[in-house]
Amino acid sequence: MKPKELLLAFDQFLINRGLHFEAVVIGGAALGLLGVITRDTRDCDILDPVIPKDIEQSALEFAHLANKQGFELKEDWLNNGPISLKNVLPPHWKFNLKDLYQGKGLTLRTLGRGDLLKTKLFAFCDRGQDLQDCIALKPLQDELEEALEWVIYQDTNPDWPEHVKKQFAKLARKLGYGI
Repeated sequence: MKPKELLLAFDQFLINRGLHFEAVVIGGAALGLLGVITRDTRDCDILDPVIPKDIEQSALEFAHLANKQGFELKEDWLNNGPISLKNVLPPHWKFNLKDLYQGKGLTLRTLGRGDLLKTKLFAFCDRGQDLQDCIALKPLQDELEEALEWVIYQDTNPDWPEHVKKQFAKLARKLGYGI
């Protein structure tokens, strides 16, 4: 399901239950809503706040209904998987939020470009499956250089810094920077 379709339907679902949820979303859903990527999404990663129980239960019910209609949503499609990132993002992240989606039952914002890029680059280095999203973000060479130090400090494994540098070099080559 396209992120916009998904959120329009979930917005209506929340309205019908008299609920409202405001959150900061990152990941593929944010990139889809920004128009950076066009692929379907099966989840929505909430950075902040902790999802309240009534919203969590509504999201589960919504997933069951959507899946009966042929969609492929995970039960935990609305999740706080990346919530720990809010503790390590640069301190200014809350001041650079961008409006992403405004409904009657759902309001979503996302990180500013630099912080969103950092989270996606970290995911790429950590999981190795976000290369296409990183390419779609079209980071400038100086944005990569600025994000490199932040990503390096996200893991204490002694092999992590070298791994991150290799992944960044791979991305830079794909972007035509010849690093």
